[in-house]
Amino acid sequence: MKLKTLKTGIAGFKAYFKDDLLSGFLVFLIALPLSLGIAMASGFPPVAGIITAIVGGIIVSPLMGAELTIKGPAAGLIVIALGAVTELGQGDAMAGYKLALAVGAVAGVIQIVFGLVKLGVLGDFFPSAAVHGMLAAIGIIIASKQIHTLIGVKPEGKEPLELLAEIPHSILNMNHEIALIGVISLLILFILPLFKNKYIKKIPGPMVVILVSIPLGHYFDLEHEHKFLFLGHIETIGPRFLVTLPSNLLDAVTFPDFSQIFSSTSIKYIIMFALVGSLESLLSTRAVDILDPYQRKSKLDRDLLSVGAGNTLVAFLGGLPMISEIVRSSANINNGGKTRWANFYHGVFLLIFVAFLPGLIHQIPLAALAAMLIFTGYRLASPKAFKHTLQIGKEQFAIFLVTIITTLVVDLLVGIAVGILVKFIIHLFMGLSLKSAFKPILNINQLDEHTLQINVGQSAVFTNYISLKKQLDQLPRGKKIIMDFTETKLIGNTVLENIENYARDYKNEDSTGSLVLTGLENHKKVSNHPKSARILKK
Repeated sequence: MKLKTLKTGIAGFKAYFKDDLLSGFLVFLIALPLSLGIAMASGFPPVAGIITAIVGGIIVSPLMGAELTIKGPAAGLIVIALGAVTELGQGDAMAGYKLALAVGAVAGVIQIVFGLVKLGVLGDFFPSAAVHGMLAAIGIIIASKQIHTLIGVKPEGKEPLELLAEIPHSILNMNHEIALIGVISLLILFILPLFKNKYIKKIPGPMVVILVSIPLGHYFDLEHEHKFLFLGHIETIGPRFLVTLPSNLLDAVTFPDFSQIFSSTSIKYIIMFALVGSLESLLSTRAVDILDPYQRKSKLDRDLLSVGAGNTLVAFLGGLPMISEIVRSSANINNGGKTRWANFYHGVFLLIFVAFLPGLIHQIPLAALAAMLIFTGYRLASPKAFKHTLQIGKEQFAIFLVTIITTLVVDLLVGIAVGILVKFIIHLFMGLSLKSAFKPILNINQLDEHTLQINVGQSAVFTNYISLKKQLDQLPRGKKIIMDFTETKLIGNTVLENIENYARDYKNEDSTGSLVLTGLENHKKVSNHPKSARILKK
């Protein structure tokens, strides 16, 4: 099958039915436990995550601007959702949940507006080091809370640093049977990817965890509350360590409470949901486009609009906010998904499972879900993420760390804002001219009928890239474009990453076109990494 020959719509449904159905089923196996775990960690009822995944699959699929992304709840929004429930509820979890639903509804409407006014380009603005720092901080926060659930202990602390400091105390007071389920689940998730066999690699780790943890839960009789003696200590286990679901999916429908929607706390979380959710969704969609073997380019504005519409709807059903989720989307590609119908089928399988087998979900130990979330948090804040950022440049590592620390100490919104500010200040010290800080200086010349040359003056950094991209978009397709950085004083690493992606998309739109960079040899690299920032040699 050649590039860009895949059918879409009803034609795609007929042509790739088996491929999309199989991929949708395999993605469903991953989405089911993760949706439950993400909802649980967010302070929402576990079924809220399933509601979101069902709507994201069945309702949003026809609307979205991408073919391969899977829409559903994501770990990256756990921190915001839990913060909204906690701060708005003031100790009343159900009240906080309903007030957080109202926040999600308004944020969804704002995302619709973002899509209508074509703000999909927002994903190109945020510096990569600050975004990676934000995601790493989210990973640390998720793990800091879920470690306690993994070993069957309810922590006293609420803030991330308090929860991290409380880990030794929780380990000393762990519930040993619950901890055994949690640790075995976590080991499965870390060990399974180490197998090189192609068939084993296709087995969804979360589903293996479920298949192992449910029998362990039965062995320890979690369904019935009882006590047991371990090394002279009496410990208690029971149904509270299992997932709780309503017997009927319609009973789970919960309407939002808009009574505090104009409070400062609500406004803060509306901004967080709208900005961070949109950013994560846009970045995930762009990443999936790169992974797409058919190199299709998603319509980011339409995709953002569809996510906003989905979020507005799920808020009135009692669900979590959704994004284009990268892990499940990658699994969709790896399992042979061809079109948006795979996302649709994953939602259908979830609906069938929850409608007819809710009792089976109730048998899943919370410790197993906590293990999945800890593994997700580890991937977001893995040593590789730290090492990769340091390799790009010490200044990038500084931005990365500042974003993490500020997020852990204050909150997510302040963290990403401080990361952006630090990046801008570093650029000023590296020679950024305020004259070109927000609008690039470009000189476009037509060398011949098929060739355009763009001379980039002063600087090309994250703050002026949106304007730069806008001018690139106005150029005709199918040409050879030479971007000459010979006289550019400062080139940011975020711009280099974005330009590389733009060059790929430009060629995919018309195979006769190309975009090449020249003049980089006149610059000093900040580090040995090919994407490091560059400063013009004196």
